[in-house]
Amino acid sequence: MKRHFASAMLMAAIGFSGAASAQTVGIATSNPGSLFHNIGTAVANAANQAGLNATIQPATSPNQYIPFVASGGIEFGVANLQEVNYALEGKEWFEGSANPDLRVVGLIMPLVEAIFVRADSDIHSIADLRGKPMVDGYTAQNTILPQLDAMYATAGMTRADMQPVQVPSVVAGADAFIAGDSVGFIFAHGAGKVREADAAVGGLRALPIEPTEENLALAREHWPVAYFVELEPGPNTPGVEEKATYFAYPQVVFTHAGVSDDVVYEMTKVLHEGKDTMAKTFPPFNAFDPDDMAGEIAPSEYHPGAIRFYKEAGIWKE
Repeated sequence: MKRHFASAMLMAAIGFSGAASAQTVGIATSNPGSLFHNIGTAVANAANQAGLNATIQPATSPNQYIPFVASGGIEFGVANLQEVNYALEGKEWFEGSANPDLRVVGLIMPLVEAIFVRADSDIHSIADLRGKPMVDGYTAQNTILPQLDAMYATAGMTRADMQPVQVPSVVAGADAFIAGDSVGFIFAHGAGKVREADAAVGGLRALPIEPTEENLALAREHWPVAYFVELEPGPNTPGVEEKATYFAYPQVVFTHAGVSDDVVYEMTKVLHEGKDTMAKTFPPFNAFDPDDMAGEIAPSEYHPGAIRFYKEAGIWKE
């Protein structure tokens, strides 16, 4: 069985106190500096401004806290759609531990990701990483390896073409890069840790992907919900030197079937109406379109409380 933490152990590890009262909710995130911590903080700020008392509870990675949300240990979480789908069905690193009570609240903006290197290095493409020391392992964050595999595949490579530098998580991977142990690291555009690394080494370069149908097919062999997004240079995209294309996939706010319809309705309303507040907290929310919250998520399902809101807002699609 590949499930890493029993619910009781995770509760002790990250200090969850159990289900909250009706209008006080918790949001599970990954560690400070990570994209999901930034997202969870933005969602909690919007919820609190709207009168839904919310606090964030960080853990190392979604593969640890997704099962805890599914078991009813905390009301909400933020993660990527592919990992929630794997957890729902008990596939990949959740093999043998299906979580049928997972439900989705809504799609938010895509997670856009890159491999970052030093701006003053001679590495200008993913192919240039061949033979060099590169972060690997991700024992506490299983979701990262297939994403690396997907990016490397677009350059005709596998992880075996690099010298592995073993790290447990993306935050640790960025630290290894800053320390000079690795020539690059994988992270989401806009995350606080990317800004930290950018400042620490005097500038980053985000390695782009050629947006061909062949490359998309290669990437989806490793990460089925992948697609490509074009970014431009700007203050919120350190490492993007010119307009270029990067690896992306959907993110979700999720919950479990036992959370009351009213509480999920209120959180859905917070997301739909709180874009400005969330974007002030975390600028990548500027790319969030509230009317796209009720998109395709199969095999996952929406919580009934979310569906109720989407029908009232006129954006539900049967």
